[in-house]
Amino acid sequence: MISAAQRAQVCVGQTTVTYLPDGEARIVPSAAFPTTTPDQWSGLLDGDDRMTCSIGAFLIRTPAAAVLVDLGIGAVDFEVAGVGSYRGGDLLASLAAEGLRPADIDAVVFTHLHRDHVGWVGAADGGLTFAAARHVAHAEEWAYWTTTDSPVGPDPVTVRQPLAERIEFADDGDDVADGVRVLATPGHTPGHLSVLITAPDTADQVLVLGDILHSTAQITHPDRAFRSNHDAADANRTRDRVLSLADGTATVLAAGHFAPTVFGRIRNSTWLPHAPR
Repeated sequence: MISAAQRAQVCVGQTTVTYLPDGEARIVPSAAFPTTTPDQWSGLLDGDDRMTCSIGAFLIRTPAAAVLVDLGIGAVDFEVAGVGSYRGGDLLASLAAEGLRPADIDAVVFTHLHRDHVGWVGAADGGLTFAAARHVAHAEEWAYWTTTDSPVGPDPVTVRQPLAERIEFADDGDDVADGVRVLATPGHTPGHLSVLITAPDTADQVLVLGDILHSTAQITHPDRAFRSNHDAADANRTRDRVLSLADGTATVLAAGHFAPTVFGRIRNSTWLPHAPR
């Protein structure tokens, strides 16, 4: 069986970027990529012919701040007939393993507001799990999901309501913290963001992709389009631009749904996993 990604870390100068697992999804590939056939997924499926997708968050620790990118799927365990199974609940334990509590987080950046990226927004008391943190998204992302009742969007009670008075907006090129910059990468959702991590005195950098990519297969076969992209043409343009810019460079990509390794580089349209620390 192909395992979901475990905790792993990349360093950028004195900054660390750590993947914090929350859970995983095990997806029927034709449900996620409807133009494909099972034989096109050889070697990428588990014993039940499902594609494993990791679900979690990225913790960025600079010398001055602790930032989370996305908030996993939350404490859930369910099956969607014909689509796949979803399980979460590990994010806070993964954060504790890094020696941090929710109160220690300075900012939360949402790449987008699909349910598997906002699962730990709301606390049991109706407030925010990360109550001391800024919560940042793209304005177009927030506007879209607050006027749309899609089941894949943020829950009105546990996500939209506690965020309503606290959400902040960032646009392409804005800094959330020193060395933590958001980039507009629309298509998967209207206001999708990626997050670029840099540090002084080093050319090293990490790009947190969000859901530009869902599988390593999309690197060698970019025609495999994900079903739930909001704007397929925009999603394709964004994916192709990012892959082209990253191919052959030292940039480490952080792809939160890749299993079993979320960090890697691209060489000649091939995914090269980055060894976890």
